[in-house]
Amino acid sequence: MERVKGGWVYIMTNGAHGTLYIGVTANLPARITRHREGRGSEFCREHGLVRLVYAERHDDIRDAVAREKAMKKWKRQWKLRLIRRLNPDWRDLYEDLTLL
Repeated sequence: MERVKGGWVYIMTNGAHGTLYIGVTANLPARITRHREGRGSEFCREHGLVRLVYAERHDDIRDAVAREKAMKKWKRQWKLRLIRRLNPDWRDLYEDLTLL
């Protein structure tokens, strides 16, 4: 059976309860660094989304992609509730990436 790399679903914002961006990646630290440098996505660059407020690891990148697609269909309130439950202060988790 083919071995598949893991992946991450993550949420970026420009501030507490601000604009949200949901993405998926196999390399979270590198992807978030690109977003913060304005090289990650046009949407993040246009809206100043540089704060990582949520990250969810999956053993299989295909599961991460499926989760990202599902989350993008969620109502905004559901996304806010998810962030508040795991990161109530909307702390930027970027500094924690060195621990991954």
